[in-house]
Amino acid sequence: MHLLPAHDDERGTAVSLADLAYSRLKDRLVMLDIRPGEPINDVAVAAELGIGRTPVREALKRLETDHLVVSYNRRGTFATGVDATELGAISEIRQLLEPHAARRAAQNATAPMRAEMRERAVEVRSLQVQDGDRAGFIAEDMAVHKLIYRATGNPHLEDVLVRYDNLATRIWCLVIDKLPDLAGHVGEHGVLLEAIADGDPDEAARLALAHVTDFEAAIRSVL
Repeated sequence: MHLLPAHDDERGTAVSLADLAYSRLKDRLVMLDIRPGEPINDVAVAAELGIGRTPVREALKRLETDHLVVSYNRRGTFATGVDATELGAISEIRQLLEPHAARRAAQNATAPMRAEMRERAVEVRSLQVQDGDRAGFIAEDMAVHKLIYRATGNPHLEDVLVRYDNLATRIWCLVIDKLPDLAGHVGEHGVLLEAIADGDPDEAARLALAHVTDFEAAIRSVL
């Protein structure tokens, strides 16, 4: 079974397979399905995905740049640890960039993006707390953030924001069992998405800053 459509260009195929390996590994690392400190065997990953080792190695290089894995000579590659003491440093950056991204999104989002945001706002407000649905809440949270980042129209800003959102989410996953109001946290995005869709940059920036600040406070309350 082919995981991706075949490409005529051999180099293009290799790049696509590396993207596949990167996406799959990143999701598992962010959600802590690959536990902090756990070794990552490129042979095993390649076999699991049905691809060669070369694209897996390329993916691991990207993940090391994202600070999600670390490689040691003669020891191999491991999932990076999750250090809750880094929350302050990560939050400092996010408190600067998230409001800026929300403001840019309110100014630059296309009409289809604004329509998608209104639909997503309805969805997140209807979320209900259900046992065992933690992964779903986190996935929804990350999807909302990525939508906002994409709407900025700045791929470099988007790349940085995704990276720090991933790091913040790993810390969130570390303490998620101690945070009962997951639906409420994700549901907060409703008003933010509507402010962006309405083209209100000041309100969007204010709400984004409040969301990031409240997130840090919630994490600290259970550390």
